[in-house]
Formats: sequence, C-alpha cells, structure tokens
Amino acid sequence: MSPTEATIWPMIAHVTLVFALYVLLSSRRIGAVRNGTARAEQFRENREEPAESLTVKNAIANQFELPVLFYAVSILLYLVDADNPVTVAGGWLFVALRYAHAWVHVTSNRLRYRRPLFIAGLFVLMALWAWLGVWLAFT
Repeated sequence: MSPTEATIWPMIAHVTLVFALYVLLSSRRIGAVRNGTARAEQFRENREEPAESLTVKNAIANQFELPVLFYAVSILLYLVDADNPVTVAGGWLFVALRYAHAWVHVTSNRLRYRRPLFIAGLFVLMALWAWLGVWLAFT
C-alpha cells in the first residue's frame, strides 16, 4: 500500500470511532429511559441530558473539534503528495490518541488522564501541519 492510500485509513478509523460513539450514546439514552432516569421527550431539544449519556454526548462533540483539522491536513497532504510513512504514522498516532481520549471520556472521565491525551493529539496534529507547511515552502 502506498503512503497516499495509507493516508486515508486513519480517517476511516476515526469515522468508525464517531459511529461507535453514536451507537453508545443511543444505547445509554435508551437505558436511561428504561431505568426511569430520563424521559424520551428530554432528547427532543437536548436540554436535560442524563448523566449516563452526557459524557458520551461530550465525547462526540470532541470528535468534531481537533479532528476537523486532522481531516483537512490529511486531505491536503494527500493532494500535494506530501504524505509519506512518517505522516501516515502521525495520522495513526493521532487517531489512536482520539480513541484513548474517547475511552477515558466515556468511562472514568478523569481530566487527569483525558487532558494529556488531548494535548498529545494536539502536538501530533501541529507536527502534521508543520510538515505540510515545510513541504509547500520547499518543493
């Protein structure tokens, strides 16, 4: 597999995470309604998210913050042929950190563990953008 093709797979892996989080959110909301901690009407306007699903809802929201920049840089690296095994590894590392961040978010939700994972992903993403800038400046 060429680096160009390999650049796309981390994006697919991240989309899989987002879909899994939506399934988990739905499951937790159904569970909250069934055990009586929520009413189905609460989800119409999402004003009163039950505690058991709030962390998942927030984890999903986090998947549309830094990852937007990840998709942009991945596509740009692909389009300008600046992708290589190092950028592919960076993409996989970023996605692995997003999985770990989401796991912490929907389980213990301990900021002590979540924050370093977020910051590590931020640095990986910054490195990918820096590489793109270097590539464009010198080729």
